[in-house]
Amino acid sequence: MNKKILYAIFDDEEILLESVKELRSKEIEIQEVYSPFPIHGLDHALGFKETRMAITAFIYGCLGLTFGGLLLYYIMISGIGKSWPMNIGGKPNFTFYQNIPSFVPILFECTVLFAGHLMSLTYLFRNKLYPGASTKSPDPRTTDDKFLMELVVQGSDLEVKQLLKSTGASEINEKEIEDE
Repeated sequence: MNKKILYAIFDDEEILLESVKELRSKEIEIQEVYSPFPIHGLDHALGFKETRMAITAFIYGCLGLTFGGLLLYYIMISGIGKSWPMNIGGKPNFTFYQNIPSFVPILFECTVLFAGHLMSLTYLFRNKLYPGASTKSPDPRTTDDKFLMELVVQGSDLEVKQLLKSTGASEINEKEIEDE
């Protein structure tokens, strides 16, 4: 059997979303969707499971909180703090737990700093968007104003093309795949 990749191009994200729902109801597998911006509900319509990025954000936040606590302990309590004690607002500097109320803003900022920056790096590397990465988009118009749906079809693609046209595709291109 020969396989073909169909590239259906849409002009509007709502039409694309309805087309995805229609194709999925007919059990036609959609390989990928390229869009210039996120489309609300598209991941659910494509049947993707929920991402685990929230778990990594929590881990990165805990890492930042730990780093901030260790940094404050070293600077204010032990190490430098023993040589030059810092009496800020009349608070004692003998133990860490006595100073926690004054350390809360710094601990919070370290948590947010680590979570924000490490989540950004995780997102970029997870999606292979690091510096020097090449684009995988089959049509450069998907970065401006067009939406592209990629489908792999085995055998006759006539009925899939008709379905795509009826659901609002403005353009359909195809590419042959060599069998392995």
